[in-house]
Amino acid sequence: MPPNSTAIRRTVEAYLGRHPGEHDALAELLAALDRPGDVTARTALPGHITCSAVVVDRHCQVLHIRHRATGGLMLTPGGHVEPEDRTLLAAALREVAEEAGIPPGALCPTRQLLGSPIDIDVHDIDASPSKGEPVHRHYDVRYVFCLAGEEPPTIALQDEEVSGAQWLPQPEVTSPTLRAKLLAAGLDGRPEPVNASALIHDGAGRYLLHLRDHKPGVLWESGAFALLGGGRTHDDQSLEGTLLRELSEEVPDLRLEDVEPYAVAAASSIDGLSVPVQVFAGRWRGNPDRLALHEGVLLRWFTPDELDRLRLSPATRDLIRRHAAENPPDNKPAAAPPVWDGGSRVVLNGVGVHLHLEDAEGRVLLGLRHPDSKFAGATWHYLAGRCERESALSCLVREAWEEAGLVIEPADVELVHVVHVVDTPGSLPLMQLVFRARRWEGTPEVRESDKCLTWQWWPRDELPDPIVSYTRTAITAIAEGRPYSQLGW
Repeated sequence: MPPNSTAIRRTVEAYLGRHPGEHDALAELLAALDRPGDVTARTALPGHITCSAVVVDRHCQVLHIRHRATGGLMLTPGGHVEPEDRTLLAAALREVAEEAGIPPGALCPTRQLLGSPIDIDVHDIDASPSKGEPVHRHYDVRYVFCLAGEEPPTIALQDEEVSGAQWLPQPEVTSPTLRAKLLAAGLDGRPEPVNASALIHDGAGRYLLHLRDHKPGVLWESGAFALLGGGRTHDDQSLEGTLLRELSEEVPDLRLEDVEPYAVAAASSIDGLSVPVQVFAGRWRGNPDRLALHEGVLLRWFTPDELDRLRLSPATRDLIRRHAAENPPDNKPAAAPPVWDGGSRVVLNGVGVHLHLEDAEGRVLLGLRHPDSKFAGATWHYLAGRCERESALSCLVREAWEEAGLVIEPADVELVHVVHVVDTPGSLPLMQLVFRARRWEGTPEVRESDKCLTWQWWPRDELPDPIVSYTRTAITAIAEGRPYSQLGW
């Protein structure tokens, strides 16, 4: 099914965050996303979304094709979104495969754009009586890709729609808005790593692998063993920063030693894109059963001889065996795992931030978490998040906007309670910071439907059930003026 309006709005708002001067130009699109119906459907009027693929080769040239439907105009490959397109990016990839014969595996995302649109162009389309189409508008969402190989692939044109193809230098790109953004982006057409993964070993011949959730069509390498790691974001200053952020999100208690770049590997995205991955090697000698895993199913140690028994990509299998051949076991006894065991050793604590909002009637804002949520599924909880490489206040402000569309100024926030939590015996402690906002802008709305189903105001003495235990503890303590509590110790 095509992408829903929530996902499209998230894409458009992220684009406007990079191009705030285009807000007025896209106001009509934003209004269309607020209305019921599918804004990607050809029948959506007065306009609908289309998608284009901007392919850049090693000579910084951009692929253009001659569309028969436009009277022979030279444009980048693109067209309407089809019902089978899972995302707008997938629609752009399908169009370039259909019109120019370039498969997704021959293309890479770019470091500068990271799968985000480079341009959203609004243009009018003449009426077509033969198709029963009146004058309407296209909101063309354009994604840029570079070639995975050194040489351009063979172009196989779709004869019924395309009459020719040409690689044009960026200063000659036919769309003015696209041309300006391409030149500003400084793309050189060469693929660079946009993902980072951790090849974790214990120095004694074992490698740590992560069993991913089985969600076909949603997760990359769904249901398979893989390396920990993930994709770079626009906020990551480096690929090492990407790796550290991903590890903090997936396994916050894991601390690697001797982390260094090891190799650049190739992987395939859900949409079939070729994705260069920077693999970092690092050492760890702990017990994975004692780590708090926030994403995926489990972590396990394996030797290279056991890899053939696993559902594992051939590239990952070969990478581990190569590392094992280059780094024979040192046969040193494993060090004590750096996890909390109830003793007196100094350990790191995870940090979470939580938003305590009260309306004019003294009711507290809570969200019902999605049943498939890794933490507290189908349970009421504060608006909350884990600190990444950011301050607690920055995390709070970010989470309030991302999850509920609330704008909060740090100056309007105060720390009102701390809950020191140990969720389960043997897990690392979590320092849960609860902040109260005295003022905010906006009305709570569900912006991450995969995490939260609804927001609701609750009287303090009529809290819903089930509710996260430390959330109830914090609400009660705040009402009583107590700044600290602890659970699970």
